[in-house]
Amino acid sequence: MTGRLKNESGFALILTLVITALMVAVVVEMIHQVYVDTSLSRGFRDGQQASILAESGATGGVKLLQIALSGRSYTSLSDSWATPFKLEDEAGSVEITVSEESGKININGLVQPNGEYEPFTLAALQRVGTRLQIPGEVWNATADWIDIDDLPRSGGVETPYYRTLKPAYSASNRKFMTLTELTLVKGFTPEMLGKLRSILTPYSDMAGSPLSTVNINTASKEVLAALDDRIDDRMAERIIEERRLQPFSSTAQLSRVPGLDTVAIGLVGKISVKGNLFRITSRGRVKNAGRTVEAVVRLSSGTAEFLSWQEY
Repeated sequence: MTGRLKNESGFALILTLVITALMVAVVVEMIHQVYVDTSLSRGFRDGQQASILAESGATGGVKLLQIALSGRSYTSLSDSWATPFKLEDEAGSVEITVSEESGKININGLVQPNGEYEPFTLAALQRVGTRLQIPGEVWNATADWIDIDDLPRSGGVETPYYRTLKPAYSASNRKFMTLTELTLVKGFTPEMLGKLRSILTPYSDMAGSPLSTVNINTASKEVLAALDDRIDDRMAERIIEERRLQPFSSTAQLSRVPGLDTVAIGLVGKISVKGNLFRITSRGRVKNAGRTVEAVVRLSSGTAEFLSWQEY
């Protein structure tokens, strides 16, 4: 009898220990779940606040640009807007970076409204292609992608070719909305696009204008060298050094650079010294959460027009 009582007592103790262990496990799991839920809630809240900061930074960047450019006859890389701007406090931080799109070649200027090539843009793109080892045929395919007809140019392709691909699609027959769209054009690769992002833009400097001008105060060496056959790397570097010392306040001042007298005359109407297109990158951060807004804005007559807005 005594042995039976001992066995029952031992079983009760084991059962109590098992139940206690289960209860502890349940409590620990509940605490963990509460912690996870709280962390997720805080992470979501921080992400939302970071998003608001990034959006505010983008719209605030436009205001800063409008103030900085008010009354200015030219824009250059030595302007205040070209320096990254950062604000931070105990709640979070926002960093605003501005670059100018007007110092790039407008890819949509390749085709004129009548469907013909625009000579200056075609020549500039061909020079870019030679420098970056991009086959010349891609510009023919690019023109076919933009023009509104379905007749392929020599070396180009239209919808029948794209219909043979998997997945199949059609030629756009309209202007590029983004540069990423270039990878849909026959002959283009992601690697080519990576090389061209700092050289090309799909946006027009002036609304409704068939041809954009290139701002020589902000154009890269590659873009400057693409403007004319007579501008080699050495000449492009001279332009960059000259504008660093004193930005060009008129296109005629390009002749300040030795050897560019006749070149400057030939580029009249193709170049400018003030840009209207700007890319604003605003990064908001709250604790461990971060959001970025990248927007392209066109400033004209005191008004701002957003051409692109992307948040990630």
